[in-house]
Amino acid sequence: MSGNLPIEVAIAILPHEGKFLMQLRDNIPTILYPGLWGLFGGHIEPDETPELAVEREILEEIGYQITEPKKFGCYSDDRVIRHIFYAPLTVEIDKLVLGEGWDLGLLSPVQIEAGFAYSAIAGEERPLGPVHQQIMMDFIEWWG
Repeated sequence: MSGNLPIEVAIAILPHEGKFLMQLRDNIPTILYPGLWGLFGGHIEPDETPELAVEREILEEIGYQITEPKKFGCYSDDRVIRHIFYAPLTVEIDKLVLGEGWDLGLLSPVQIEAGFAYSAIAGEERPLGPVHQQIMMDFIEWWG
């Protein structure tokens, strides 16, 4: 078996009042997209479906229980297969508990298109991860 198989992840788009919840990833050089804004989610365990993985990851990362995530699409490259889901964020952002990442925020479509958003914790504007920005632009266009 080859060690070069792409990893599979499940990612959630969480719309809330015209904005979208995003995570400022930890600024650790050894992780993918360090210090960049991205979507919440993570690795799919061997015994999990993508749907179960996205529910587990969101609960672990922000203490939020999503129900019935809907599939938006799949984005693949040589390294990662990204299963993208969406579900409404039905609580205010101050009810979330950030368990993973540097910061979180509700980003507007304008910020997403510009590719930058301010983080109070970082004390500066930080860029969006290119793949996550593309996923969000596609979603916003589709969402209408």
